[in-house]
Amino acid sequence: MNCPTCKSAMITLELADVEIDHCVHCGGIWLDAGELELLLDDPVRARRLLDSFREAPAAEHPRACPICGRKMTKIVVGASEPPLWIDKCRRSDGLWFDKGELQDILKRGEFDPDSRIRSLLADMFGQGGQAPGKGSVP
Repeated sequence: MNCPTCKSAMITLELADVEIDHCVHCGGIWLDAGELELLLDDPVRARRLLDSFREAPAAEHPRACPICGRKMTKIVVGASEPPLWIDKCRRSDGLWFDKGELQDILKRGEFDPDSRIRSLLADMFGQGGQAPGKGSVP
């Protein structure tokens, strides 16, 4: 599967028994439909987070879904400022998070800082959201 942002081949990583697709070039993460809920491991907060998603127009050019190839929609997550935008497949194939956005959503969503998913993301991607051992992208 290729990254919807930079078109590089993505690698598959296992995080909390969920396979995620990660672009080592730009640091983005693709989650197939249902994987965000599995990662959050808290049905009430997961539902609250998903219910906070709302479609909104964006100036950025739409990206293509890495599964179906159709243009994805820009989604605003929650109501906090500054706004946090992610990409959602129109066919609901999954969600695209640019580097650091998934971690940011977890911080804004009042998930426990010691939660399993936040710890795993920090271990896997570090504070900057990039896989360990990878240099910074210019």
